[in-house]
Amino acid sequence: MTSLPIIDLNAPSPSKAADSCGSDGAKGKYSFISLGCPKNLVDSERMLGLLDQDGYQLTQETEGSDFVVINTCGFIERARDESFAAIEEMLELKRQGKIKGVIVSGCLAERQKDTLLETCPEIDQIVGVFGREEITRVADRLVGKLEEQRTVFKPAPVRALNDRNRLRITPRHFSYLKISEGCDRLCTFCAIPKMRGKHATKPMEEVVAEAEELAADGVRELIVVAQDTTYYGMDLYGESRLAELLSKLNEVQGIDWIRLMYFYPMYVTRPLLETIAACDKIVPYVDIPLQHINDTMLRRMARRVTRSQTEELVGQMREIIADLNIRTTFITGFPGETDEQFLELADFIEAQRFERVGVFTYSKEEGTPAVRLDDHLPEELMEQRREHLMAIQQEVVFDHNEAKVGQTIDVLIDQPVPGEKTAFIGRTVADAPDVDCVTYVTGKGLKPGDIVPTEIVMYKDYDLVGVASGPAR
Repeated sequence: MTSLPIIDLNAPSPSKAADSCGSDGAKGKYSFISLGCPKNLVDSERMLGLLDQDGYQLTQETEGSDFVVINTCGFIERARDESFAAIEEMLELKRQGKIKGVIVSGCLAERQKDTLLETCPEIDQIVGVFGREEITRVADRLVGKLEEQRTVFKPAPVRALNDRNRLRITPRHFSYLKISEGCDRLCTFCAIPKMRGKHATKPMEEVVAEAEELAADGVRELIVVAQDTTYYGMDLYGESRLAELLSKLNEVQGIDWIRLMYFYPMYVTRPLLETIAACDKIVPYVDIPLQHINDTMLRRMARRVTRSQTEELVGQMREIIADLNIRTTFITGFPGETDEQFLELADFIEAQRFERVGVFTYSKEEGTPAVRLDDHLPEELMEQRREHLMAIQQEVVFDHNEAKVGQTIDVLIDQPVPGEKTAFIGRTVADAPDVDCVTYVTGKGLKPGDIVPTEIVMYKDYDLVGVASGPAR
């Protein structure tokens, strides 16, 4: 493993890590590795905030740390492999005497809470997903060399945890806003409910207060995330209240873009779409994982929607939301997927011309109903099918990009191109951080967080290239 996502010390407030590193009274020095999805990243930021407020000193230099926290992902096999690789790398530094302790937290810790210490006995402390609020006590035990308790696991909360007072590790101008925890969907391929528990809505007033706190800290783009965003409010209010929440977020001063992720198709309604269309800060972008289109596959996945319902929904979304960019994901190689069912999916992707598509091969996850299904496919065939779908989508994206040449589009600047003074990397409304494409912008005096009108002059594969054509705002 050549590169781990060690937390950058150029972190935004509430309390800058770069400032805390100069503290003479630090309780101990630590580094942090955050893996996995944006929901996990919010948990990382909350733990960082707690450690910072408790007097621990964050450092980018792993060697010499009193401890390293690894917030892991346990979603699918590839994610677990990455998490175990990070754990082993840090344990090797511990064996060499270059760090003193290793704390493992997050979804892998939660999923393998009964076996992880047997697999990796040199781990000092393990913290489950909902034990994150105990991170300072865990650090105190490690630094104090108290070994009577090495694990902290808490039951899934009835209400979502408070995510305020985070030490953010995204660039200052965008942040993830987690509006609920857990998931009540029982998709047969997914182990998330076993790790994250049942759906728990964060009260609306808490979400809005957190958004206001983030806006005051310089955030211009809010990225709304959850395991199932459209289910927001069902447990707390007895009905989905996402449209009302979005209307309130649209009124938060200082926010320019609101991006919506993780929509479950079953609960997308016309009133919700009309709210999205009416809110001027919500960008025309919806992430809505569809997973498949064949009715038999959808039933085996327990998705509770049909092909006709999906096609009707996609058509309604494009009808109501002008210039909509749809991001979706599909699974290929699900148990029992025939050649005909796969080709039906391929034809659907080609016909729908989604702006952004991710394709994953089915991952056999212990404890999920899909493991017990018949006719599991060989890895080689699943990968061939994935490559076929991605080749189709590549042509679609290239066509979308070609159509943008000559247009002037707003771009949110994320960072300068390393070593360049007038070249920057940014994103259009069609692109979420890390998972989508980027736009390269040439211009003078730009800085991260600027929104700048950009004339698109060419495209390079998946990415756009443009020139700033007006003043940034």
